[in-house]
Amino acid sequence: MPYFLCRLATEEGRVISQSFFSLSRNECKKHFEIKGFCILSIKRDWKRIDILDIPFGKKIKSKDFIMFNQELVSLIKAGYPILKCIEIISGRVKNTRLKELLIAIGNDVRDGKALSKAFSQCREKISTVYIAALMAGEQSGNLADTINSYIEYEKVISRTKQSIKRAVIYPALLLGLSFALMAVIINFIIPRFSNFYNEFGAQLPAITSALVSFSLFIKKRFYVGLILFAVLAIVLIQMGRKEKSQVWLDKLKMMIPYANKIWVEAAVALFSRTLWLLLKGGISLIPAVSIAHKAVPNKYLRKKMSNLAESIRHGESLSNSIDRAGFFDSLALDMIRIGESSANLDGMLKEVAEVYDDRIQGKIDTFVSLFEPLIIIFMGLIVALMLLSVYIPIFNLIRVVR
Repeated sequence: MPYFLCRLATEEGRVISQSFFSLSRNECKKHFEIKGFCILSIKRDWKRIDILDIPFGKKIKSKDFIMFNQELVSLIKAGYPILKCIEIISGRVKNTRLKELLIAIGNDVRDGKALSKAFSQCREKISTVYIAALMAGEQSGNLADTINSYIEYEKVISRTKQSIKRAVIYPALLLGLSFALMAVIINFIIPRFSNFYNEFGAQLPAITSALVSFSLFIKKRFYVGLILFAVLAIVLIQMGRKEKSQVWLDKLKMMIPYANKIWVEAAVALFSRTLWLLLKGGISLIPAVSIAHKAVPNKYLRKKMSNLAESIRHGESLSNSIDRAGFFDSLALDMIRIGESSANLDGMLKEVAEVYDDRIQGKIDTFVSLFEPLIIIFMGLIVALMLLSVYIPIFNLIRVVR
């Protein structure tokens, strides 16, 4: 959504220029007409285009959305009406995508729609869980506390995602540096030693000769490899847009040793925490389960849970329905059964989520602590190999000169 540069005439006859962020020219014109200005001209303000705010994705960053909800709760508790809250927050939000969303939401609320209804028209940007939480808060008349529960939920989910990302990024960075070092030595250092050494009519050592051959092979096949990589990337992107392909790719992920346990426990924790939030907000079990299973990121595991609501509707208990999904372990099932029998299902679901969050964090810490020395050893072997390929020819060269 762009900025518009508006030339306005005040009631006193002064002409002023103002840059305004709006959904469209008509919205911009309507905004200033309500304030009593005479509109002279409206055009795009190209100077206000921020490259960093170009919306490459559809979703809004989690930290920005959490901050918005924290401000919203504060203003609601201070007694402000919903529309005024949205207008105040949208006026100072810097994130372009979030500002655009809030302006659209404000327009819908101004037209008489409930906040949950306004957000439900932006399902591609906002999670179904948040919309359901708003609906529950509106129905119970306790919107601020329901949003606070969602903030707590979102913070935990965000921390877990960040922990998983850090666990993956660090080893990937070390591996990338290792291959970069290997590429520099193979492509620039080894060939120079090879040319210099051949001038003396001596034969290169086997390790150096192998690296030189590998370097020549890479240089000759570089474009072929680049084309294959581009084709593979395009195929994966196209597959990622189809539901069946996404399920198949997520099923492949479950075959990765150790990581599959983290994904399964993350699914259990996320489902349990989402269901807890919805039940606490006052949503009944069947619609809450229908929403909660969609919060599981792995589509293969989500597909296994697709019949949960139907099974409960036919009289089965939640624990028995979950057991049919096939990936909940006995600990989670037993805790949910206890919650059902003690009429404290929402409290026990929160306990399940916290237990599995701790287990995930423990597995991530173990993964990092074990993988880090392996990467360091791998890098050491590469460096040793490179040094040997460089220094052995030097030592042989000394013998040849003598």
